[in-house]
Amino acid sequence: MDTEAQQTERDRSSRPSDSEETSDTEGQEGRSRFALVARITEWLPGGRITLSVLFCLLFLLLLNAFVAQPFQIPSGSMENGLRIGDRVLVNKLAYRFGAEPRRGDVVVFDGSGYFGDADYIKRVVGVGGDHVVCCDKKGRIEVNGRSVDESTFLYPGDSPSAVPFDVVVPDGTLFVLGDHRSHSSDSRDHLGSPGGGMIPVGEVIGRADWIVWPTAHWTRLRRSDAYARVPAEDGAHG
Repeated sequence: MDTEAQQTERDRSSRPSDSEETSDTEGQEGRSRFALVARITEWLPGGRITLSVLFCLLFLLLLNAFVAQPFQIPSGSMENGLRIGDRVLVNKLAYRFGAEPRRGDVVVFDGSGYFGDADYIKRVVGVGGDHVVCCDKKGRIEVNGRSVDESTFLYPGDSPSAVPFDVVVPDGTLFVLGDHRSHSSDSRDHLGSPGGGMIPVGEVIGRADWIVWPTAHWTRLRRSDAYARVPAEDGAHG
């Protein structure tokens, strides 16, 4: 028998297979990660419990920064739908991927330099290119020549507006009003201010989608269909 051939066969059989090498490498990496976690837990006061809490806090921070943010209703400007002290969940992804606010959306925005140094929550009545007028012969707001019945969300006893106005909304901005018109400082009150009472779309933090607190008020906030039949002016969206 060929002695050299026998030696070659023994050499081949003694080598670990590729799968065994891969498995050993993965095992080493897993042990290294476990050792790292073990060192961190030993260093942290409270050990694994503290580490778990930190991971949860990091997750909540990322969620709040990029996905959803709670917002507490500070005034009665959106009654009766939203009451003082209610907490809504703001969908921060609603307008992140090409979508823009639409008429009837309830939005939270940064009013710094436009309304005041704070975040506000209002309803979108006009988008870029819209012609918004108050009021028609029946006292209703008109958007692009179409009268809008706001009775489903307007505060009982309020008129659509005690202040007449006739505006064209510039592209990239929004005309916003509170549902409790007689107790709302909104686009009507800032027509002579910088920006003309309009809110840049870029200042919108997100769309209010849910009332989450108190639990008795828990409900989903849906876009009003009051504006569904409003035609779009040139350059208008929604």
